[in-house]
Amino acid sequence: MAFQLDNITKTEKKLEEKKVSSTSFLQKEITIFGSTFSNKIKEDFYIELGVLIKAGITLRDALELIENSQKKKVNKQLFKEISSDIISGLSLSESVIKNNQFTQYEYYSLKIGEETGTLQQVAEQLGAFFSRKNEQKRNLISALTYPSIILTTAVLVVAFMLYYVVPMFQDIFEQQKVELPAITKFIISCSDFIKSYGLFIFTLIIGVIFFRTFFNKKKWFKKLKDKIIVKIPFIGDFIKIVYLSQFTQAIALLTASKVPVVYSIQLVKQMIDFYPLQNALNAVEQNILEGHSLSESLSQHQLFEDKMIAMVKVAEETNQNEFIFERLNTQYNTQVQQKSKLLSTVLEPFIILIVGVLVGVILIAMYLPMFKLSSVLG
Repeated sequence: MAFQLDNITKTEKKLEEKKVSSTSFLQKEITIFGSTFSNKIKEDFYIELGVLIKAGITLRDALELIENSQKKKVNKQLFKEISSDIISGLSLSESVIKNNQFTQYEYYSLKIGEETGTLQQVAEQLGAFFSRKNEQKRNLISALTYPSIILTTAVLVVAFMLYYVVPMFQDIFEQQKVELPAITKFIISCSDFIKSYGLFIFTLIIGVIFFRTFFNKKKWFKKLKDKIIVKIPFIGDFIKIVYLSQFTQAIALLTASKVPVVYSIQLVKQMIDFYPLQNALNAVEQNILEGHSLSESLSQHQLFEDKMIAMVKVAEETNQNEFIFERLNTQYNTQVQQKSKLLSTVLEPFIILIVGVLVGVILIAMYLPMFKLSSVLG
């Protein structure tokens, strides 16, 4: 498929005038209180659109059929507006970019399909793209749900013991004036801290979760959040692989559409709102503009693995970018599936072990003075 740079320049000016905001990858993939127009609906939309166009149905009729198949009124209204725009003379890409439910990546992909007469293939590619994203979302939720429940339960158990159980022993020790071991003094200090600031900490956590949509719009919060996520053992590596899988899949689809490398990098930056990747791609884009190859630019950042850099170098030498990035995406997607199962398997006993150690330390700290007290009374 051919790609025209003049059209990109014009459409970028239109996008600036309309002030279309990019959509957060984490917000779309992991959020509980997400938009009603989810990635699952997008997957079905593009797959159905590709099938209907391939069957010879006009774009207008295809959109009407898709509109009638929607159950939610909001989605029906969205497709109705798109159909009306098509009737009024707008193209599909111009219609979808008017709505903030669609990303610039989708806009440019549809634009390329319309200009080259390959809208059906582009719709199929977008359907496959969102299908893979939804699969990764399920893997991520499957890997983190049960360990999260165990971890939450563990925190509540430890907090309950520090807030209610430890003070009961503390009163006994103060009445008997028993000399306390260092570990007991430490646990009592933790108990005092929980009693003094526990409610504030709990309110702060609930507030961050509840207002996270607002905080996600703040650059400093996204930067801090992503840096913390990357440094979490097991989970950080898993999240990084998820994003690399998204990156390679997007580049593969854009390369198949004959999109220049620089514009591909720009589109991926707008689509994936993950600070380490965005920061790395900013530098990669500048290096490419200065005349360096993609593999050389990627090699300057630890986020990209040596395997990816070597494969990209081969792709540049053999002019097989689309094939190589598809292979990389397949490998990363396989790693996501494997690590999601491993993550769930490893985290469960690990968290249980931590809970057991914490509860054991608290009990030992409380009973050591009791043994000393019983020997004195005896």
